Amino acid sequence: QVQVVESGGGSVQTGGSLKLSCEVSQAIFSRCGMAWYRRSPGEERNLLPDLVASISTDGTATYIDSVKGRFAISQDNAKNTLYLQMNSLKTEDTALYFCAAAPSDYTSPNCKIAWGQGTQVTVSP
Repeated sequence: QVQVVESGGGSVQTGGSLKLSCEVSQAIFSRCGMAWYRRSPGEERNLLPDLVASISTDGTATYIDSVKGRFAISQDNAKNTLYLQMNSLKTEDTALYFCAAAPSDYTSPNCKIAWGQGTQVTVSP
């Protein structure tokens, strides 16, 4: 099973920026779309985190409305690393962020990715 390690989280004030990284143990970007998800404080841990952004195998990026224009998802195929650049952060962006297969590939037997520990992002007023 493919493993991931998320990093780059931290504590920032409103309006600040962070860049999250997700190191993937295998070269899967050519066959699996990838995505960033988040679990906000108080959300049930046994539910899937909320989708934030995804990138398809052809590089097409999609975002939820609340982060459009502020977040950018990208990947480095040579480094097997997925990124999420987060600008103009808001308090409502506070969450534990995870990377995993994109929803379109989540059930594909070729895209079985174990959930990582996530990286915490905390945005204060």
